[in-house]
Amino acid sequence: MVIIQNYINGEFVNPHGQIFIDNINPAKGEIYSLVPDSEHQDVEMAVQAAQKAFGSWSQTPISIRSDYLRKLANKIIENLDQLALAESIDNGKPLSLCKILDIPRASANFKFFADTLIDFHGQSYMTDHNQNQLALNYTTYGPLGVVACISPWNLPLYSLTWKIAPALAAGNTVVAKPSELTPMTAFLLSKIVSEVGLPPGVLNIIHGKGSSVGTPLVTHSQIKAVSFTGSTLTGRSISTAVAADFKKLSLEMGGKNANIIFNDANFEQALKTTIRSSFLNQGQICLCGSRIFIQSGIYQKFKSALVEETKKLQIGNPLLEGTDQGALVSKDHLNKIISYIELAKSEGGNILCGGRQENLTGENINGYFFQPTLIEGLSNQCRTNQEEIFGPVATLISFDTEEEVIEMANATKYGLSASIWTSDVNRAHKLPKKIDSGIVWVNTWMLRDLRTPFGGIKESGLGREGGVEALSFFSEVKNICVGLV
Repeated sequence: MVIIQNYINGEFVNPHGQIFIDNINPAKGEIYSLVPDSEHQDVEMAVQAAQKAFGSWSQTPISIRSDYLRKLANKIIENLDQLALAESIDNGKPLSLCKILDIPRASANFKFFADTLIDFHGQSYMTDHNQNQLALNYTTYGPLGVVACISPWNLPLYSLTWKIAPALAAGNTVVAKPSELTPMTAFLLSKIVSEVGLPPGVLNIIHGKGSSVGTPLVTHSQIKAVSFTGSTLTGRSISTAVAADFKKLSLEMGGKNANIIFNDANFEQALKTTIRSSFLNQGQICLCGSRIFIQSGIYQKFKSALVEETKKLQIGNPLLEGTDQGALVSKDHLNKIISYIELAKSEGGNILCGGRQENLTGENINGYFFQPTLIEGLSNQCRTNQEEIFGPVATLISFDTEEEVIEMANATKYGLSASIWTSDVNRAHKLPKKIDSGIVWVNTWMLRDLRTPFGGIKESGLGREGGVEALSFFSEVKNICVGLV
């Protein structure tokens, strides 16, 4: 039984109250480790450690901060197998996915910001508007102080490092809170941080529930900025809690993303990618295309092929080679998915495939597995098509015209991402401008360039992550104007 500890001021410590939460292996439905049930005293210790470390870290030369990030990136790759196994066991996702996506991306996050930091600088302008006075205006970027980074359970190490890396690069010190459902790789990361010798207090990792850790963390008077990824409900709560203090806030929240397939799409490419965009990570990715819009000319053909390919997905032990679909993250989440299937049926939906819990045998008999599910026959305005399910469930809707599908795609409170499949070059460039989403992929999905801004609009997010956008968020911008005599 692994006992996870908090990482505060460079030391591994138990929670103040010596109380722990059971951590469940979702593929087995069994307790396999214990997570600190931390509280405000633990948060206070971490914030004070970060505040104490801020002075020296903020003055550390950029080249040295960059070197630390590269060391972290390299150590993650050195420990790829251990981290991937931990992520798979903790989350329920296939081990193969952890090895090719989650852990390499966590390393890439540190490496990217190590490189980007070197070239991050302000602008300068020679001002001569006044004939009697010349001036040099330039901007500088300085760290904010202690910042809070709160990450979700679906991409645990991937998302956590996406926040920590730019925050540290910009010269801030960090108090991070990973999800209590998937804490293991954050715990292992804290060991890596200790190994590379990151100064004590620069990065602190606190485990626990949102109510007992997240709330006192984001509302702490010494926290200057909050970067959060998670549900829209929690994001709204954080926004309300910090509004009076004018803290900088970055929110990456839910999505109900449209996957739009036109008659002229590359059929095989669109089919193959739609399987991925619907069911990768058991559909537990905020970018998954859960609403599949198919133009009427190919609707029946595409539907038949999609159902056939979906039925081929292998559900099973996430540690075994060949497993496509692992377990859902928790029993509560499994029950949520089941409730949405019942809702879809009550709204007139026709289950084309899946729609049931998958009952495995042997050591996985009590695991939280669910069949990848496709549903048709629902209106675009029904709850199933408006609410984020966040599981292996996608709906199919036929459309005739561009105008019709744009209206349906935009008719949700979310606006995170969308995909468009077409061979029409004009449509490929014009249509994305009409889609209410922060990210629009054309003839691809989840292809990321870390230099580009990432985030959503409406209730999908506030602000942008990635590239210089992230470094800017974690910085205070100052304008300096020097009059030239």
